[in-house]
Amino acid sequence: MDVTQIASLATDMATSQTADQVNVLMLKKALNTQAAAAIGVLQALPPPLPANPNIGRNINTTA
Repeated sequence: MDVTQIASLATDMATSQTADQVNVLMLKKALNTQAAAAIGVLQALPPPLPANPNIGRNINTTA
């Protein structure tokens, strides 16, 4: 290997590593944004109705 090839390879590897770190950081930010949006949607839902054990157990078959 030539000295210039070694230097070029080292530069390419450093650039690739930096690009990978940037990509991982952007992915983390995107996931955090989506998690915050999901929490907002879940908090916007109305509270569930109280459970009544008598509702939904019988079927009116004479109607």
